[in-house]
Amino acid sequence: MVFKPNYNQQRAERDRAKQAKKEAKIREREDAAATRRRAEQDGTQPAEPAPVETRDA
Repeated sequence: MVFKPNYNQQRAERDRAKQAKKEAKIREREDAAATRRRAEQDGTQPAEPAPVETRDA
């Protein structure tokens, strides 16, 4: 038997995924900023972050 789609649940799942992605991006930016601040205080050059590999669909 096929269930009818639950649009509110699907929308909530999309919103949760979107929020998680947004928070991960913010955390990544904050980590990079903290690394730059520490390097600036130490008087050294900040290390270049490793390139993030993304999948091209």
